[in-house]
Amino acid sequence: MKYLVIVLLFTLNLIALGCKSEEQVDLLVINANAYTVDEDFSMAEAFAVTDGKIIQVGTTSDLTAKYSAEEVLDVQGKTILPGLIDAHAHLYNLGLKLSRVDLDGTVSYKDVISRIQAFQKKYPKTKYIIGRGWDQNDWDSKEFPTKDTLDLLFPDIPVALTRIDGHAMIVNQAALDKAGIDETTEIFGGEIQKKEGKLTGILIDNPMGTLKATFPEIDKEAQIRALKSAEEIAISLGLTSLVDAGLNSDVIHLIDTLQQNGDLKLRIYAMLSNNEKNISEFLESGILKTDRLNVRSIKVYADGALGSRGAVLKEPYSDLDHHFGSMIIDLDEFQALAERIQKSDFQMNTHAIGDSANYVVLETYDELLKKDSDKRWRVEHAQVMDDSDFGYFDGENSIPSVQPTHATSDMYWAEDRLGAERVQYAYAYQTLLQEAGKVALGTDFPIEKVNPFLTFYAAVARQDLEHYPEGGFNPDEKLTREQTLKGMTIWAAFANFEENEKGSLEAGKFADFIIVDQNPMQVEEHQIPKTKVLATYIDGEKVYELK
Repeated sequence: MKYLVIVLLFTLNLIALGCKSEEQVDLLVINANAYTVDEDFSMAEAFAVTDGKIIQVGTTSDLTAKYSAEEVLDVQGKTILPGLIDAHAHLYNLGLKLSRVDLDGTVSYKDVISRIQAFQKKYPKTKYIIGRGWDQNDWDSKEFPTKDTLDLLFPDIPVALTRIDGHAMIVNQAALDKAGIDETTEIFGGEIQKKEGKLTGILIDNPMGTLKATFPEIDKEAQIRALKSAEEIAISLGLTSLVDAGLNSDVIHLIDTLQQNGDLKLRIYAMLSNNEKNISEFLESGILKTDRLNVRSIKVYADGALGSRGAVLKEPYSDLDHHFGSMIIDLDEFQALAERIQKSDFQMNTHAIGDSANYVVLETYDELLKKDSDKRWRVEHAQVMDDSDFGYFDGENSIPSVQPTHATSDMYWAEDRLGAERVQYAYAYQTLLQEAGKVALGTDFPIEKVNPFLTFYAAVARQDLEHYPEGGFNPDEKLTREQTLKGMTIWAAFANFEENEKGSLEAGKFADFIIVDQNPMQVEEHQIPKTKVLATYIDGEKVYELK
């Protein structure tokens, strides 16, 4: 009897071993045309997801034979891309902008005034009118406006209207009075413009901070509305991660709370705004890292913007004699801050537009990091370069982070600012890539549109939506489509020390991906901006679907 039992058990084990056992997963994506953006830039038909991460990538036949899934997503041959990463944006500012006067696309100062009047009529109890988005370069008159009309129409209500690049502001007298700014006020790192000794209402760079300090306080509920409304836009356009380039600690902690509670799905790499409160808190407490939030960098401004002539150039502006722009940060202060950050585990990410500012930043990085490796300090924008300075970028200690739509927004007037010779070394993305081996691509929204497929198009075509200029602006600086997709995924992840968890569709990484209605890697070039996101997934969870 004992012998028969042993034989029976042995037989049952053999039968069990011979039976096929399917492994259970949460999600199985099949019949896809998926760009994995792995080392070989390979394609895949299917991938399996468990606990928010990809566990295997392969063919539909292999994975359906191996796995039993709680949910099977048959995309029927549609194109899938890794979740897109915006390497330089301002999510919180976008959300705030949605509740203020929208001045994007204004065609004249008169148009600006009309929008303010319409806003005041809609919100008559507003005690401080704040707006953003004007650009005098889009108007018939390219000169900065003055505050005269604002003073006449709004004598008692402060008005502050920020230029599209965030580096200049037109304000009325009520706003100046509230901030204590008069003809005798002097503030380092910018300009309080005067004409015949009188204030024009134009503030450039640092003086704007003095005025912003008088803005009404934003309560917690307004902050939450701003973050959630901006996230809704971002994920609908295929962004699953982004860098918010400059936040204060209170907003960062709020983001963390919202993410932990499941109220904010987007992954955020938060750069700390450069102020002592932020820096001392985080350098003492150390890197803050969760699956959705990463705080390990400090955002610093070296200079201003080219459009407002605040970018610092080695030679004078071609359209303004004897004007070189101005540094926002004192050179000794910049050096001391860089040394302080170098002694920590934090990354230094510096806004630099002009060729002189880029030289100062890159030379400082190079000198401080000679004995270090893999620090990944970033230059945000790297917009105007001296030909001799490209070599500072090594892709290890110094990385360029650029925004392709800046090139196509600025190309109409950039040569006026820089001249024909100097403009050849501006917005030089292919040259930067060849030096650094990688470039992180972003938008800088809300300065530019949020849509990452406009970024994609600007990088590969270097034209506007009307196909101007023929052949592209400085066409030798175009990126290929493969380079562009890498810059919006795996290279952007690398710039955030996150390449092992996101940026490609590979086993062990977050299941962040998007389904699109056409293949941007293959469609005719001018069709790229028309790409629509059908669905966005974060952690294998559908967070957006096109209705």
